[in-house]
Amino acid sequence: MSIKTISTRTVYQNKWSHMREDVIERVGGERGIYGVLDKDPACIVIPLEHTPDGDFLTLVHQFRYTVQGSFYEFPQGGWEMADADPEELARGELREETGLHAARMTEIGRNWIAYGAMRQKHHVWLAEDLSQGETELEPEEEGLTVHRVRVEEFEAMIRDGRVMDNCTLAAWGTYMVWLRATTRSV
Repeated sequence: MSIKTISTRTVYQNKWSHMREDVIERVGGERGIYGVLDKDPACIVIPLEHTPDGDFLTLVHQFRYTVQGSFYEFPQGGWEMADADPEELARGELREETGLHAARMTEIGRNWIAYGAMRQKHHVWLAEDLSQGETELEPEEEGLTVHRVRVEEFEAMIRDGRVMDNCTLAAWGTYMVWLRATTRSV
């Protein structure tokens, strides 16, 4: 099915996003309006440590204004640049939010975020061989805290609602599928 764009107009924009309203025509000829939020590509990082005591993930806990709540999630974000290098972006977000540096970064997938209303690609990265440095939080990240949890605890946090971020859930699902595929091929 194809929808034809008749016209488009900018409704609102700032340095993070561009909201447009498109007049569309469906296959049957019926016209309508479609609102689209355009955002530059972003990344989400799964910081994973394999230790003799088990596997650990690093999460951030931060207040999200849109839902007026604080939740745990993987480090993620964008630089408001359409042409940002995905790996550089992932390394930067990891460092800014957690202070972590990764000796090994692997892109394990790409997802669209909420593509029913928004146009933004999310690059999913696995960060391993981690070392600790200093965080470089932005003003919007004030109050952000960093937490190291066992993988089993993280999965319990998903079940009990402490992790509700769809991007974190999608990244973890992407990782589990990627892990099964790479484990079989070894």
